[in-house]
Amino acid sequence: MFFSSLWTSTVGQLLKLKRWVGVSSKRNQNVATTSEPRKLGTSSSSVPEYHRKKKKCPNGHTLCSNWKLRVHKRRPTRHYDLGNIRCSALVKVAESLEHPCKYQNFGCHDIVPYYSKLEHEKNCQFRPYNCPCAGPECHVIGDIRYLVMHLMNDHKVDVHDGCTFNHTYIQSNPQEVESATWMPMIFNCFDRQFCLHFEAIHLGMTPVYMAFLRFMGDETEARKFRYSIEVGSNGRKQIWQGVPRSIRDSHREVMDSQDGFIIPRALAHFFSGGDRQQLKLDLAGRIWKEQ
Repeated sequence: MFFSSLWTSTVGQLLKLKRWVGVSSKRNQNVATTSEPRKLGTSSSSVPEYHRKKKKCPNGHTLCSNWKLRVHKRRPTRHYDLGNIRCSALVKVAESLEHPCKYQNFGCHDIVPYYSKLEHEKNCQFRPYNCPCAGPECHVIGDIRYLVMHLMNDHKVDVHDGCTFNHTYIQSNPQEVESATWMPMIFNCFDRQFCLHFEAIHLGMTPVYMAFLRFMGDETEARKFRYSIEVGSNGRKQIWQGVPRSIRDSHREVMDSQDGFIIPRALAHFFSGGDRQQLKLDLAGRIWKEQ
C-alpha cells in the first residue's frame, strides 16, 4: 500500500511538471534558435527552478528545497518530518530538459542540458566582451563591432588602418609622475582590430613604461598573430616581439603578468633626449599573421 501511494504521488507530480513545461514552452516559442529542442524545454529565465533540489516526504509528496525551508521541514497536512529524501524521479525529469544559451542574441544558438548550461555560458565563445579601456570606471560590454563604436564615440579613441604604426608619446615633467595611462589606439589589420596600450607604472620600486598589444577577439584567434615594438635613438635600439593578448584578459592581468615591452624610465628619457624634462618617446611596430 505504501509503495502504491508513493508511485501514484510521484507519477502525479511528473504529469503536473510535464504539463507546466508544455505551457511554459508555448509561452517562450519565440526564442531564436536554429533547431528545435530535442527534449522538453523552456526559456532560460526558468532555469533556476530546475536547479532546486527536489525533496519528498516518506509518503511520496514532493517539495522543492526552498519550500521545505518555508514550512520548517514539516508537512502542513499531516506534520510528518520531511527529512532529506531526494525525489529521483523529478531529478531525472529535470536532467532531461534543455535550454537555449542566454547569449543567443550575440549569436549562440546552442541548445544545452540544464546541468551543463552554466558551464557552457561561462566559456561560450559568443559571450560579450568588456570594454578594453583601462580602469574599472567603464562597465560597457558587447560584441567587437559595438565596442569599436563605443571606443570611438565615448572614449574618443583614434582608429587607424594598417598593420604598421609609429606613434610618439609625450609627457611633461615625467619625473613627477608615479603612474599614467595613455588612451589606447585601435588598428584595423587583417580585418581584425588591435589595441595598443602604453602605461607608466612601477615594478616593485622601479619606475618603467610598458607597451603591449591586445587583440579584440578570443584567445584562440589571438595566438595566430605576432607583433613587434621598437624604440631607439642615437644609434641605439630596443625591440620587443610578442603575441597579442585577447581582451578576454583584463588590462590589469596583462600588466601583472608583465607580458609586454617594458622600458626602464631612465632609458626612455635617454631616448627622449636625455634632459629628463620631457618624455618624447617614438614607438614603432608592426603586426603580422603567423603562417
